[in-house]
Amino acid sequence: MSLETWLAFFAACWVISLSPGAGAIASMSCGLQYGFWRGYWNALGLQLGLVLQIAIIAAGVGAILAASATAFQVIKWFGVAYLVYLAVKQWRALPADISDESAVRPIGKPLSLVFRGFLVNVSNPKALIFMLAVLPQFINPHAALVPQYLIIAATMVTVDLMVMAGYTGLAAKVLRLLRTPRQQRRMNRTFAGLFLGAATLLATIRRAPV
Repeated sequence: MSLETWLAFFAACWVISLSPGAGAIASMSCGLQYGFWRGYWNALGLQLGLVLQIAIIAAGVGAILAASATAFQVIKWFGVAYLVYLAVKQWRALPADISDESAVRPIGKPLSLVFRGFLVNVSNPKALIFMLAVLPQFINPHAALVPQYLIIAATMVTVDLMVMAGYTGLAAKVLRLLRTPRQQRRMNRTFAGLFLGAATLLATIRRAPV
């Protein structure tokens, strides 16, 4: 991969990562609920899902999934169901009075948060098909493919980790301003609405004609 190609891909990665989506919503939700350091485990899960999607494309399976109406629908509706589940969970999250600075934030289990982030990314067929359309533009078919995909994966993961750190940290800062259970309940319901909005958008996605 030439330097010029990599720089173009690097710029594209920032645009892709900064675009608001289910991953950004999940990162902000975890940052709000658990704080930065605990909530950031969700971002690691998002990257595992991203790496799996890149591996699927590199293996050529992505084209098969993109062409299969059944596979597309299964992945899509699983993603919709999971986002609805997150919305319900966020809506029902119990607020705590943190007017006392020494109050302890909820402690999320790292593996649960990693798995949560992984499911958010891996259950989005739109992201898979989008990458299937974009990544080959930065691949030189006459050069070794594995090193190129490794560079692509490392670049996308690095950029996305930085972006999700921003989303998680921003939400964690907001948590300090929520002093009463009523304020927290409003914020939880706002994020529940965002998850439902993401689920609705995902449900409206149609597979492009083959």
